[in-house]
Amino acid sequence: MSISDLFDSGFKKRNEDHFASIVRVAMDDGIITDDEKAFLDRLARNLDIGKEDYELILKDYQSHPINPPTSYDRRLERLYDLARMVHVDHIQGDKEEILLKKIAIGLGFRTDNVKYVVDKALTLVADGVDIDTFIDEMKNMNR
Repeated sequence: MSISDLFDSGFKKRNEDHFASIVRVAMDDGIITDDEKAFLDRLARNLDIGKEDYELILKDYQSHPINPPTSYDRRLERLYDLARMVHVDHIQGDKEEILLKKIAIGLGFRTDNVKYVVDKALTLVADGVDIDTFIDEMKNMNR
């Protein structure tokens, strides 16, 4: 096995674990809505998760560890990516906010300010900011 094989399998495993964490968050209320399912389908494609792995994760998502990012910048990067996917999927209104709040809490954002974090993230993404501006603006909102 080459070093690149190790890297690829490690990267694939992290993507699967990240996806499984989001599935776990989506299943928090016991069901996956049609909007959540559409989002999960798109997320699986973006994370390069094959159909077979996708089905296995949906079936047994609890066997994957929850690995929220430990650094604030990494959390913001994931929030940026996820907010962009929600925005591109045109999940609108309360459904959009509920889905992203659940995911943001799963990423490690505090429940007492998650509404503000999600509102700000969706506004920035709708304004078309790049990731660097997103991170700067999100960090500045706490000052």
